[in-house]
Amino acid sequence: MLMEGTILARGVSDAQDRLLEADEPLAGLQRRCGGELPGAIAVPELLELVRKARRYGFRLARAVAAHDGNDVITAWVEVEPQGFGEGCQIVVRNWQTAPAPMEDAASVERRRTMIDRHLAELSAQLDSEQRLLAVSSDSVELASLAVSMSAGFGHAWTEFLPPEKIAHKQPLHWRLLDGARVVVPGSQRAWRISLVPHMRPGFDPAGFELLLVSDMPAGSAATVREPMEPLLRRSLVGQDLAPVLRQPISRIIANAETIRTRLAGPLPDAYAEYAGEIASAGKLLLGLLEDLADLEVVETEGFSTAPDRVDLSELARQAAGILNVRAREKGIFIEAPHPAENLPAIAEYRRVLQVLLNLIGNAIRYSPEGSQVWIRLESVGERARIIVADQGPGLSEDQQGRVFEKFERLGRSGDGGSGLGLYISRSLARAMGGDLVVESAPGQGARFILDVPADLEA
Repeated sequence: MLMEGTILARGVSDAQDRLLEADEPLAGLQRRCGGELPGAIAVPELLELVRKARRYGFRLARAVAAHDGNDVITAWVEVEPQGFGEGCQIVVRNWQTAPAPMEDAASVERRRTMIDRHLAELSAQLDSEQRLLAVSSDSVELASLAVSMSAGFGHAWTEFLPPEKIAHKQPLHWRLLDGARVVVPGSQRAWRISLVPHMRPGFDPAGFELLLVSDMPAGSAATVREPMEPLLRRSLVGQDLAPVLRQPISRIIANAETIRTRLAGPLPDAYAEYAGEIASAGKLLLGLLEDLADLEVVETEGFSTAPDRVDLSELARQAAGILNVRAREKGIFIEAPHPAENLPAIAEYRRVLQVLLNLIGNAIRYSPEGSQVWIRLESVGERARIIVADQGPGLSEDQQGRVFEKFERLGRSGDGGSGLGLYISRSLARAMGGDLVVESAPGQGARFILDVPADLEA
């Protein structure tokens, strides 16, 4: 319960942290800060407080400061979540107003950056040439984009988020791209980019923080589909730790990559190697975090997927394209289905893509340099089948029986895997009404077969 005492204003927010209703003077502050009612909370410190209270399920209270353009307002605000997956009740007490001091340009820019960080649904770290170093996003709508960008480290971010109405190709000065509208594949929302430079006195930026922001709240576009993952129990990793840890781990990776590539200045080879090891360890930790979050999801009682009509051929080509850079680094050729091929199926698009990325990624990891990975399609009665085959060492009969077990790495303790990928992939396949099996023999490579219901009406 909220504490007793004089209440100056009340407000109500929803599960997307939008302010649905508010009394004065809170309603007026929301509008003066550029927001609407109902609309996204426009006061950064209030938005942060509401997000934390909703995320952790605890009542929070603290002093909140806001700048409405003319005055600085300080108020005591109490926020109480109304239930797991719901909004919050907001109570305002002790409202004080003081004339705002004159802001210099740097202060205005810092405030803009702080607001964009609160609203960003995807963030990335870039090097001095605006090439990707690390990506972080909790958005379901941006999951496929985040996967593509994560597999494209070393490439310009504009390859994945093409700016609107800018015909020039990279390299383009970052100030011309800061604030640019960009195209997000598969989204009907309007998006813009905010580029925050990592400045060094007397030098050009050593790198950038990229923030992807939409002025439209999530769920406002008709095509955005929420996952059918039940919220039946409190999640330790997926909803509590993962959002908190992704950003600092991504920063560690980005900073280590900056050191490794000597963007911050000359460095002995030994220290550059140490920085590379730090970056690699950070990427492994980030992968483990993602696997643990997925593990919680698939082991939730009543977990199900969101079936839709998909083309397995298109998904296979997309997964192969995402991992093609990693394959080329080992001289491995991925043979994906021909663009003329198609295999309609009933399954969840992003979950099939997740499984394929795991299967193809494993094939690349365990195959020798200069080998091939094949992706084949089959239609068997009411089933649609996609096969990922490699020229790796193969699996014995005993190993085939254990490869889908939780935390099983078949003795490969140094390969950086969590031992969860195939367990999660099989769980997802079965949740979609299909299965995932393996056919192999020592020295003859492996064939992983994903089986899902065929779309018989296509």
